[in-house]
Amino acid sequence: MARIKPQALLQQSKKKKGPARMNLTTIILFSLIVVLIVFFLFSTYRHWTHRSRFQSDNGLFVSEGENEYGDPKKSDVPGYAVLNTSKGHIAVELYKESFPEVVDEFIDLCQKGHFNGMPFNLVIKHTVIQAGKNQKFGASEDWTSRGKHYSQLDSSSLKHKAFMLGTSKGKRDNKGFELFITTAPITNLNEKVIVFGRVVKGEDVVQEIEEVDTDENYEPKSSIGIINVSLRQKI
Repeated sequence: MARIKPQALLQQSKKKKGPARMNLTTIILFSLIVVLIVFFLFSTYRHWTHRSRFQSDNGLFVSEGENEYGDPKKSDVPGYAVLNTSKGHIAVELYKESFPEVVDEFIDLCQKGHFNGMPFNLVIKHTVIQAGKNQKFGASEDWTSRGKHYSQLDSSSLKHKAFMLGTSKGKRDNKGFELFITTAPITNLNEKVIVFGRVVKGEDVVQEIEEVDTDENYEPKSSIGIINVSLRQKI
């Protein structure tokens, strides 16, 4: 039997070990690449999941590079507002198609916190509740005279239905934007009030507010008001 020289054995050993070292290196590199890809996908998933959840919770759908309500497209204007009151939440749909200027003004004031802490200073049972920082003389008499004829109204008219949201007509400054929510059909409502929305959820809260005790001027005896207002795309 022929003897194999030590040098030949060494060369054969290197040839056998060479592929093993190459395979191990390839596996390590492949594993690192897989780990990096998985980490990247997981990070991307977490980012978009968190972003989607945040937008959904806040009812916002904002394009990249835009402010939440800074010069948005018409379709991006919030369609709803939720009034968080001391009695509960009142959700209203905004008539942005019918009264875009009034709705824009309302949204702008919401962003500025204008309605935060605004009290309900006029509560007339079966007629209206009013939130505002100023109450004009004779306002209660005007509303009570309108409310007496609610049974004679055409209930098919939106402007005459209960649970409508409006504000006074004419020039308004920041302190003059008051909110009216009717609790019954009101005659000639559109003469002095711009109806720019309607209550879609929280009618029971509106009714609870109108049941509070008031003095002879229809002012609530206990403090009740709007805590804050949030804007939504959906309800």
